[in-house]
Amino acid sequence: MTSAPPPYLPGHQLLTGRCAVVTAAAGAGIGGATARRLLEEGARVVISDAHARRLKESGAELAAEFGTERVTARPCDVTDDDQVTALFEHAEEHHGRLDIVVNNAGLGGTADLVDMTDEQWNKVLDVTLNGTFRCTRAALRRMKAAGAGGVVVNNASVIGWRAQRGQAHYAAAKAGVMALTRCAAVEAAAYGVRVNAVSPSLAMHPHLAKVTTPELLEELTGREAFGRCAEPWEVANVIVFLASGYSSYLTGEVLSVSSQHP
Repeated sequence: MTSAPPPYLPGHQLLTGRCAVVTAAAGAGIGGATARRLLEEGARVVISDAHARRLKESGAELAAEFGTERVTARPCDVTDDDQVTALFEHAEEHHGRLDIVVNNAGLGGTADLVDMTDEQWNKVLDVTLNGTFRCTRAALRRMKAAGAGGVVVNNASVIGWRAQRGQAHYAAAKAGVMALTRCAAVEAAAYGVRVNAVSPSLAMHPHLAKVTTPELLEELTGREAFGRCAEPWEVANVIVFLASGYSSYLTGEVLSVSSQHP
């Protein structure tokens, strides 16, 4: 049985006055949906992405809708620590503060372990796990120094809990993101910063359809309790919850945005 997506919820100004940074936010996936939802909740948002053209287009679209004073775009390759540092410096210079960081950047691929090269393994780990580490480290350094609290939300995946053929590198990276989230949360609690993660299963967007076979999409969709993929904004809604005061006592948690949890 397949259920229809629920109505799109209006914003309730949960994040008015806050400044957020979202990585991998250019396009129609979870990052883009998150940037939009944060803006709808009143935040000022810096979107970043490694794809400069798509980032420019996304930034212009959001700025036209929400205002240039609330939206800026900064290219960032999360495998380059200098670019990560420049991203957070940009947020503080343009918006005067840093309250929310959403680490959405990740890279997948499919290869059986016996055929997987070091290059394939290292590339996925460097973007998905090491990139999240670099951005979390940069965010926590600034939030600790500012002494005003803050929130970090990482994008993990149900594949960090369960096995899927051809996904050893991605699963290892996402399991690492979960562990990184828990450890960072314990450390950051001392200076009032919360660190949590979302763990989606299958959120449909055009890029996913291009890199996944129809047969695999049908198989994965069949595992979902609602009989359908999540809309990217449904995952973004949970990220907004974790970024807001409604989750003030949550830290070190990995919230499954799916029925597929351990």
